[in-house]
Amino acid sequence: MGIFDALNTAVGGLQSQSFALQNISGNIANASTTGYKGIDTSFEDLIPDATTPSRQVAGGVTAFAQATITTQGTVSTTTVGTNMAINGDGFFNVQKSTGTVDNVPQFSGVTDYTRRGDFQVNANGNLVNGAGYFLMGVAVDPKTGNPLGNVPKVLQFQNNFIPAQTTTSINYAANLPSTPTTATSATSTAGTINALGGLNPHDFSVNPMPTSTPATPAGDNTITGTAANQVGPAGPITTSTVLSGAVNGLASPFAGGDTMTVNGTVIHFVNTGSTAGTTAAGVTPINVDISDTVGTLLGKIDAITGTTAASTITGGAITLHTGTAGNLSVASSNSTAFSALGFSGTVTQSLTPPLTAGTGTVIANDQQTFLNESISGGALTAYDSTGTAVNLQLRWAKTDSAALGGTHTNTWSLFYQADPNATGTQVAWVNAGTNFTFGAAGALTSPATPSITIPNVTVGNQSLGNLAFSIPSGALTQYASTGGTATINAVTQNGYAAGQLQSVAINNNGIVVGTFSNGQNLDLASVSLSHFNGTNYLKALDGGAYAVTEQSGPAILGASGTISGSSLEGSNTDIASEFTKLIVTQQAYSANTKVITTANSMVQDLLNVLR
Repeated sequence: MGIFDALNTAVGGLQSQSFALQNISGNIANASTTGYKGIDTSFEDLIPDATTPSRQVAGGVTAFAQATITTQGTVSTTTVGTNMAINGDGFFNVQKSTGTVDNVPQFSGVTDYTRRGDFQVNANGNLVNGAGYFLMGVAVDPKTGNPLGNVPKVLQFQNNFIPAQTTTSINYAANLPSTPTTATSATSTAGTINALGGLNPHDFSVNPMPTSTPATPAGDNTITGTAANQVGPAGPITTSTVLSGAVNGLASPFAGGDTMTVNGTVIHFVNTGSTAGTTAAGVTPINVDISDTVGTLLGKIDAITGTTAASTITGGAITLHTGTAGNLSVASSNSTAFSALGFSGTVTQSLTPPLTAGTGTVIANDQQTFLNESISGGALTAYDSTGTAVNLQLRWAKTDSAALGGTHTNTWSLFYQADPNATGTQVAWVNAGTNFTFGAAGALTSPATPSITIPNVTVGNQSLGNLAFSIPSGALTQYASTGGTATINAVTQNGYAAGQLQSVAINNNGIVVGTFSNGQNLDLASVSLSHFNGTNYLKALDGGAYAVTEQSGPAILGASGTISGSSLEGSNTDIASEFTKLIVTQQAYSANTKVITTANSMVQDLLNVLR
């Protein structure tokens, strides 16, 4: 050991500091490089061997590169949908093109790894980053989203084409008004289903209710006379008005001997205490004492017609019922007294005709009636098996209302338009075949299942087959609505026409999502990540890529890191830190040069001894 050893040690110091300066220079130069991982310098002392510690001297130095691959760079957002950044552990699997054949890139099959995520789609539909590395991943089925294999391959999305998908289900959410406003509701008789905004099957030539609805017998019908007044200032007649007119009576009172014929049965008006009524042999006569009231008379009439709904007087106007046993015919021998009740001549009214068996369809001849007694339920574009668009119109009809009292419930039927060009007896609208019933609070009580099947849906000549009509929990309600119309909150379907790929983007789950010409956004591929046991022992390649080494260990598919779409990871270089290192390196380098000049001076002094 001596002066010459000091010279050699100082030279080693200069070399090591030069090595450090080169790393600092490279780190500063790549301060803005996407995904760049800085290289630190590690110094190692070289101690010469000595027999005893007391004779040991400080040795030389050598420098080694120390990778910082595991140090995260800052992630920032971009406006490019195919840019990606990895948060945490992991690398993108990439390959470098070895050349092109017929404008198609060729690959050696060797996979490299990078954190540089500035990928963009090239002319061949590959995702290539700024350093020319091609992204790898696993393709997925665009309809199911299931992976098509598990080995990453170079991704390509050129001219991707998806076939049409038939509509098989509809998701629906709406509020139906508790009292619908229809074209007929404002002019309908109070207390009827029409007045409550509903649909009356008796208004149709063909019963539009489902086949399961049985034909009903003839129903009660009514006829109302004109408002009649009592004698003097007493006002309109009431059920308490006396028939004889002696006290607060009719303007033209009934007298003993008058008769009234109801459906062929004679009612005799008799003086008080008289039993002068005559009928056929063996039949008890029907007598009404002229001192009785109009209410008594109406009771006799109701008994003959057999109606369960009592005749009423409102504002002096009498309403008579046909009952269900036959048509109504009422005449009186005292025409003036009959007129005083608000009727003239012979009163006739037919039963409500019986309903025919339900077909569940609305024919074209009844279409206007149907439109007048129902409300719009929205519309959607569905698709048949060829991808042809089908305009599916929906309407709701309230077929029963709890406001009618008794056992009536709030019940609705859903219809869809089967043929917009139907005429005559051709089917224009079809009942979905399910009664939708709501409780008093407006919640759906039936059907209990959230989905029904509408069978064999056909619009014009376009067949959609069976459609699942799905209603999320609580999504179909019947609350009050000031407009009396349905409020459609959602109406979607799962079909689409065929489409061609227009663009791709990568979401935060690392899924490549394609946007197609038919408006669909479908999953096309999953970006693969890999990790290593010895990450910092990877071999750095040009362009921010890394190759596997023996010290790094093989690539392990999968990583704990997550992908952020439309983002980039910046360089992990800290400029302030590098400048500090630069100062220290410069001083160390200068100090080593001083050692050399000092050693040189000492050698010169030694040489001067020989003179």
